Amino acid sequence: MPQFIEPIAVQLPGRADRFGEPPYDSMTALVDKLVEVIKPLLDQPFACYGSSMGARVAWALTHALRDRAMPMPRKLYVASSAAPSLDLAVRGWDEPDDGLVGYMRDLGGTPPQILGDPDLLRGLLPTLRADLTVLGTHAYGPAAPLEVAIRAFAGTDDIEASPERMSAWRDETTARFDIDLVVGGHFFTPDGQRHVIEVISSDLA
Repeated sequence: MPQFIEPIAVQLPGRADRFGEPPYDSMTALVDKLVEVIKPLLDQPFACYGSSMGARVAWALTHALRDRAMPMPRKLYVASSAAPSLDLAVRGWDEPDDGLVGYMRDLGGTPPQILGDPDLLRGLLPTLRADLTVLGTHAYGPAAPLEVAIRAFAGTDDIEASPERMSAWRDETTARFDIDLVVGGHFFTPDGQRHVIEVISSDLA
C-alpha cells in the first residue's frame, strides 16, 4: 500500500493470535463490537474493504454507522461475496462436519494437507461454522440503499460469488458502482491481490 493509506486489519476471535477466543456467530453482535472498536479512528477519512464473509460484515458495518449518524467511509470495497439482495442460501453452517468439509473443498483455497488432517479440521471447523452462521442467520433488510460508492472485485471462476452475483451489489448504493473482474476463483492469486491493491490505491489517491 502507498504511504498515504494506513491499512487497519480486523482480527476476529477464533483465529490466528485470537484462536482461543470463541468466534462470533451473530452479525449484530459482531458489528456492534466493531462500531465500538473503530469509533476512536473515525476522525480521519477512511474506506472499508471486505472479502468473502468480510464483505458482508463491511456492508453491515457501514449501515450501522449510518444508522448511528456516525462518520461514513469514503468508499466500500467488496470482494468474493454475492450481493446481499440475492439472499442466497449459505452452505455449511447447518450441515454436519463432512458437509462443511465438502464446502471447503468446493470453495478452494484450503491446502490439501489441512483437508486430510482430522486433528487440524477439528480445530478449524468450529470457527468456520460460526462464520457461516453469521451469514446464514443474518436477514437484515435495510430501509434504503447506502449513499456510499461501492466497488466490487469478482473472481472470474468463483463458483460462490460469480461476476453476475456480484453485479447485484449495484442495488446497495445510490452512488457510483463499479465492478472489476479478477482472474481466478474465490481466493485471489497474488497477481489478483496486487490488482485489488492498485485499484484501491488509485481510487483513494
